[in-house]
This record gives sequence, C-alpha cells and structure tokens, in this order.
Amino acid sequence: MDYLFPPPPVVSVPVLGRTERFPVHRVYCVGRNYEEHAKEMGFTGREPPFFFLKPADTVVVCEDGQTTTIPYPSLTANLHHEIELVVAIGKGGSNIAAAQAHEHIFGYAVGLDMTRRDLQSDMKKQGRPWCIGKAYDHSAPIGPITPAAEAGPIHQAPIALTVNGAARQSSTIDKLIWNVAETIEHLSKAWELLPGDLIYTGTPEGVAAVVRGDTMHGTVGGLTPITVQVT
Repeated sequence: MDYLFPPPPVVSVPVLGRTERFPVHRVYCVGRNYEEHAKEMGFTGREPPFFFLKPADTVVVCEDGQTTTIPYPSLTANLHHEIELVVAIGKGGSNIAAAQAHEHIFGYAVGLDMTRRDLQSDMKKQGRPWCIGKAYDHSAPIGPITPAAEAGPIHQAPIALTVNGAARQSSTIDKLIWNVAETIEHLSKAWELLPGDLIYTGTPEGVAAVVRGDTMHGTVGGLTPITVQVT
C-alpha cells in the first residue's frame, strides 16, 4: 500500500521481563473515581462513571530506573499531576460483565494523567469539551507494564506520588469508587475494547500544580515506579 507520507510509528510500552512490547490502541481515562478527589474538585457521591480519551501518541514511556522528562506545555499556568493505576487490555470485547473483566486484563502499570487545569476549568465553565486540558502532547506518562499474574494483590495496593521528595498524593486502590472490574464493565458498554487499550483508572486526592524543574515520583504497590521531571 502506498501512502502520501510515512505513517507514524506504533506507540508501544515495554512489558516487564519480556522482549515483546505492548502496542497502544486507545487511551481511556476515568474521571473523578476517588471520593476524596471528587470532593476536592467540588463534587460528592458515587456518580455514574464517565470517561474521556487521550490520543495514543500522548503516551510517554518511562523506562525502569530512569528519569523521564516532559516539557511544560503551552497555554497553561496551572499544570497538575494525577497519579493513576493503568490497566492494559489484552483481550477485547463489548458488554463485558464485571465478573469476567479479569479475563480481559493483560497487566498493570503506573501512569500520570497530566492536566492543564486552568484550560480544563475554563472549558467546564463554558460547557465545552475539555480535551484541550487533558489530551495534549506528552500528557500520559506510563511505566513498564507488569503482567497481571505477576502484579500481586493490585486491588489493595497503595498508590502515591511525591514531588521533589515531598508527599502529594497517597491512597489505596481499594478506594476507587468504581473498581477495575466495574470500570471495564461500564466502559465496554460504550466502546468495544480491543487489545492494546489502556485505561487510566482515576486519581486520588492531593492533585496540585508542578512547575519547570519539579520531579514527580509515582508508585503503585507491586508495579514499576516512574520518575518524571518537568522541563
């Protein structure tokens, strides 16, 4: 097949202990999925889950043991960190029941949903889509994927983020409003999930701004941590 110009390379994420990489199809994100984070954003209660997407090429791979750099994005003066558990889908499907969700999970990783908060807030006030606040270049750092069988008791794992060594976010995965299985059930009703999909499952309380020179260190128990510096 001939193309007018070379197609972009496949975005992929390393898999712990394997030479094969995980090719990224879509990046789904769950909004306000920890109660305390919902409260700090001005909301309360267990509302129905909602989702937004990031393009696959917003993914920034964070190699094990290395500090990855991301540029401070344009148009914003209020860049926020959001540490998240990321679910990697290895088997596709639609209308997946929560009880069968585990059959579709390839593995897990640590991720950051970086957010241009001021732009997002402006769009919310105007009732407009807030892709400009969420789906910009370099907004989805992610560490190596750990296969599900090797991840341990991920559903009770601690999740945390420090900035320049100071604690910012700290919680546990069992505080998700909609757990991983429920999220997959809801998400697969709206879209057909495919191998290569990534699901950023939501962030706990403590989101705050970072500036150029700040170094973020994100962890989820049992997974490879990530270290990301804003330049």
